[in-house]
This record gives sequence, C-alpha cells and structure tokens, in this order.
Amino acid sequence: MSVAAPSQISPEERRVKKNAAIFAFAQAMYGSQAVLLITTGGLIGKSLADNPGWATLPISAFVIGTMLTTLPASLYMKRVGRKVGFLTGTACGAFSALLGLYAIFLQDFWMFSGAMLLTGSYQAFAMLYRFAAADLASPEFKAKAISWVTIGGLASGIIGPLAIIATKDLMGPVLFGGCYLVAALMAVISACALLMLDRPDGEDVELEEAPRPLSVILRQPALIVAVVCAMMSYGMMNLVMTATPLAMVACGFTVDTAALVIQWHVLAMYAPSFFTGSLINRYGAQKVIAAGMVLLAGAGIAALMGLHLANFGIGLVLLGVGWNFGFVGATAMLTGYYRPAEKNIVQGINDFCVFTTVAIASLSSGKLLHLVGWSAVNIALYPMIAIALVLLGWLALHSRAGRMSTPA
Repeated sequence: MSVAAPSQISPEERRVKKNAAIFAFAQAMYGSQAVLLITTGGLIGKSLADNPGWATLPISAFVIGTMLTTLPASLYMKRVGRKVGFLTGTACGAFSALLGLYAIFLQDFWMFSGAMLLTGSYQAFAMLYRFAAADLASPEFKAKAISWVTIGGLASGIIGPLAIIATKDLMGPVLFGGCYLVAALMAVISACALLMLDRPDGEDVELEEAPRPLSVILRQPALIVAVVCAMMSYGMMNLVMTATPLAMVACGFTVDTAALVIQWHVLAMYAPSFFTGSLINRYGAQKVIAAGMVLLAGAGIAALMGLHLANFGIGLVLLGVGWNFGFVGATAMLTGYYRPAEKNIVQGINDFCVFTTVAIASLSSGKLLHLVGWSAVNIALYPMIAIALVLLGWLALHSRAGRMSTPA
C-alpha cells in the first residue's frame, strides 16, 4: 500500500501554507506585544496623567497611530512589496517599545503617549498579515488562511500576560519597565521570522483585470456590510477590553488578576480560529458574523450582572469569541469583493475605517468609565450590535431579491 498524500501537495500549496504559518508566528509576536501594551498602557497612563480621565489616552494613541497608518501602509507595500513593508512595521514596533521604556523612566506622560502612537504603526502593518495570507490562497483555503493567521494570536494570549507578570518588576522601582524591554524583543523576533517569507506578493504576472473605479468598488452592498461589521466588532471589543484592567483594579483586584482575565479574553479571541474558517465555509460569513453579535450581546449582559471576578471573566471570554466570529467573518466576506489589482486600496480603506472606530471607542472608554461607570461601557455595546444586525438583515433581504452585486 502506498501513501500518496504528501506528493499531492503542490509546491505552490506548500508555499502558501508556509507563508501562512510564518504570518501566524508573526501574529503571535505582535499580538503578545499588543496584549502587553493594552494591559499596562492604561495603568501606566493613570500613574503618569494629571487627570485620571486621560488614563486611557496612551491606548487611544496606540489605536490612532494604527488608524493614521493603515492606508499609507497598504500603499507603501504596494510600492516596496509586502516583505519590506512588514519588516518596516517590526522596526516601528521595536523602536516605539524602547521609546516607551525611556518615557516610563522619565515619568513623561506625553512621551509615553507618543511612543504608543508610533506602536500603532506596527499594528497597522501587522493587521495586514491576514490579507497577505488570504490573497495567495485558493478560494477553498482563503477563510482557513485567515483563521491560521488569527490562530497565531492564541499564543499571544499566553505569552503576553505571562510576560507582564514575569517582568513588571524587572526594572524596579520603575513598574512595568521590563515589560517594554520584552516588547521590543518580541518585535525583533517577529522580524527574523518575516525574513523567511517566500514571495508573499505572489508571482510577477500581468493582471488580467484592471482595477475598477473606487466609486464602483465601494458601492457593493456586501462590501459595505463587511466593512461596517468589522468596524463594529473591533470597536466593541476595544471599548470593553481597554476599560477592563482599570475597572478591575478599581474593584480591588490585583494587576496580576487583571492580566489573567485579559489572558482568558485573548485566548477566547483566537482559539475559535481553529474552526471559524470551517464554519464560514459551511454556513457562510453572514451567519457567523450574526452569531458573533449575539455573543457580544451576551458579554455585555454578563458584565452588567455584577462586579465579581466571574462577571469580568465570563464577559471577557464572550467578548473574545464574539469578536472572532464578527471580525474573521467580516474579513473573509470582504475578500470576495475586490480584484487582485484592487487589494491594497480596499484593504487599506477597510482597516482605516476599522481603526477610526476603534480610536473613537478607545477614547470613549476611559471617559465613560471615569465619568459614568463600568455599566455605561457595557451598555454602549448595544447600539453597535444593532447596527451590525440590521445591516446583515438588510443584506439578506437584498440578496434574496437578487439585487446584490456579484463578487469581484
């Protein structure tokens, strides 16, 4: 009896899967740094800011830096290639972490916020890992390629919080200084992995289809719904996650406990990616996104029911799974509505819209928590859930009527 399975994998399939695995590892390193920064950024901001209402400004600066860099990052990579672009992102990540460390030593709130702004540039490049993996994949593997990259974030849910616990006192008496040294190292390790990418831009061939006018691309109903659902999913997740460490410490929990709750949240964000791609292939992206919205609603209910550790833990786990279904589903949906020649501009516009929403959510998070309270942060989820569900319902009716644009 002969075993033919290994020979059935073509060199091209091997290349696609190798690159997806590299992107997954790079996602793990970037995600670990992001978890570290989000968990500690508000606490450092609170210790440095004159007004506690500005405690989450460094995290908001992180998100604003992403928002401002998303479209330029896409266009920059169209010019220099994805490998150079992604390495540029890791350079921003390493430098900004060291600048943040320096700001902590100086006790300079505005320098620290500026460092976080620059770290957002790293995130802007890293957010394109999922598209880079999907654009090379076959239609059957596309949703799974996105999930592979997202699975890389699962490691960040373990590495990030453990790094905080292990290094927060490393440079005592400067709390969290060691965390930012480790964050710089994570970016360097990610760069080493990205150097092994194998032609991540695909073959240098003449594209058969020229790009359409942007006005035509953006008039596709399914593309509009995909972008809005990605905006709502990421915005809701950031709104609650940004405020959680501050709310937990205010309720008497320790920093270590808050870090562990964030750990479970991040694990919940990425663990479903083992099967999200299969769910999308089986049931369709729209149904998976709708399921994500229901889970996000459940996260708000769990948080509103009390201030015990279980409320924070269950709420953050539901928040993570809901984000995964909503965001991965929206990303997979979006990839069906642009041509290869249009990918950079559409991906850039999508992530710009997403992180504009996240920036607003992040800025609102600290103010809502400080001025109104933890309940207000969670109640704010429901208008966004309603927007996403209404649009999904409208798209379903539009599709049944036979008026939906044909995928690119």
